[in-house]
Amino acid sequence: QVQLVESGGGSVQPGGSLRLSCAASGSIFRINFMGWYRQAPGNKRELVAGISSSSTDYAESVRGRFTISRDNARNTVYLQMTSLEFEDTAVYYCKAILSTTNGGRNYQYWGQGTQVTVSS
Repeated sequence: QVQLVESGGGSVQPGGSLRLSCAASGSIFRINFMGWYRQAPGNKRELVAGISSSSTDYAESVRGRFTISRDNARNTVYLQMTSLEFEDTAVYYCKAILSTTNGGRNYQYWGQGTQVTVSS
């Protein structure tokens, strides 16, 4: 089984910073993609940032403010969030696309979510 465990959410004032972490554990052969998504009340879940072995991708609304990085040795992805805005308030979810065996198919896993609240 594979688990994704997120940490680092919380409350912060506008302009502040937070760092989210997501660690994948279990029967993992190769992680092909890790990403952060968010969902605010009444909204659809949206991609915030994603990282693969060859590229990173950001939502336009966070480009220049958020940075995604990955520690392959620890199967962990980070999201450094700076210059936070009210609109960044949401539950943030980690996603991983990975294979559990050599040559096996890819599977998608989600973390349980962590709340980020930006308020004054």
